[in-house]
Amino acid sequence: MQPVQTHQFIEALQQMQQHVHSISQAKGWWDNDRNNGEAIALMHSELSEGLEALRKSPTAPSDHIPEFYGIEEEMADVIIRILDLAHARGWRGAEAVVAKSAVNAAGPHRHGGKKFSVYCDTYT
Repeated sequence: MQPVQTHQFIEALQQMQQHVHSISQAKGWWDNDRNNGEAIALMHSELSEGLEALRKSPTAPSDHIPEFYGIEEEMADVIIRILDLAHARGWRGAEAVVAKSAVNAAGPHRHGGKKFSVYCDTYT
């Protein structure tokens, strides 16, 4: 990314972080401080719901936003939960995404060496 694009990305993601956190606060999710383990478990539950959406049908529409697939809705839920917690804790999520992307770009081909077999990848 070019420096201007990087700055725009960080600014936009920070604004979204503030936005989703303000919604979460308004809905009462932060009336009491939340523990990090619970928040991360909820992120994991959204990923599991995404896996279930793929198992059910990769191209099935979302129940709540039918112009999107179920997996797309669940990915959005994961991102929303991450942004919400990052804002609540004052963590620099946007900057970390940029920094980690640069590390990944500089790494060797398929760094990490982990293998994954995909079973739910039909998008026709």
